[in-house]
Amino acid sequence: MRGFFYGWYLKCQSDSQTLAVIPAIHQTGKKRACSVQLITDNNAWTVSFPADTFRRLKGNIFIEKNRCGKSGIRLAINTPELNVRGKLDFGPFSPLKYDIMGPFSLVHFLECRHSVWSMRHPVCGTVYINNRKYSFQNAWGYWEGDRGRSFPKEYVWTQCLFQGGSLMLSVADIPLAGFHFNGVICVVLWQGREYRLATYLGARAVRIRNGMVRIIQGNLELEARLIERAESPLKAPAMGDMVRTIHESAACRARYRFRKGNRTLFAFETDRASFEYEYSSAILSGNKIIGQRGKI
Repeated sequence: MRGFFYGWYLKCQSDSQTLAVIPAIHQTGKKRACSVQLITDNNAWTVSFPADTFRRLKGNIFIEKNRCGKSGIRLAINTPELNVRGKLDFGPFSPLKYDIMGPFSLVHFLECRHSVWSMRHPVCGTVYINNRKYSFQNAWGYWEGDRGRSFPKEYVWTQCLFQGGSLMLSVADIPLAGFHFNGVICVVLWQGREYRLATYLGARAVRIRNGMVRIIQGNLELEARLIERAESPLKAPAMGDMVRTIHESAACRARYRFRKGNRTLFAFETDRASFEYEYSSAILSGNKIIGQRGKI
């Protein structure tokens, strides 16, 4: 049987703490299992469960006593290494105007397909992880998901909740019909308006180098720069099997700049950015691959 995975990424962020919860199911061959991953500002944990404990029902994912969905998150995990309990309640969502994948949502043989259900929503509650308290009062959340066979071989992903807005950017190496291209999906929610930059709208990555990515689309330009990593290891799918290790900085220092024509809509530096930078070989400058990392 062909491998597959399906998972959500629910991020909760206060002024001083970050918690992301990743419930997922995955299968390769006859091997089928589910998991809950937790990632905080400086740590990460993965807990595996039998596949038959996974249920999707009425907009929720249930894994044993854990539930994630529209109303919030409920966690109850008890292993020799990890004790987690608590609940987080969500307020009204900020959904996208239409599917982030655009017309690519109809291409069912892509190795990975992305969804975004809320760019920004209120979060309130408390979670204890190994007796450490994670408190979210007047905090904010973000909710996305992925499904398919494998994460892209190389990609950069970043998400940031900030005063007055939220953004998500992903640039990834996409194999399609025997060739590869850098695919872009990006949404900027700023002062109540949705700006979308995507390959299917003409967006392209003009620079990917040393933790920085710049994309342009018409008169729109977004630049994201990873300044200081705070990485923790996460499990990611390869043909449905959670054997790949990626590294996410759930709350790290980064700089963002968003321009429209000659006007800068915002530019700021933050220590609450989430970043995964998995471009390890090729470096893009302009429209050309100019070398190998460490060999320029």
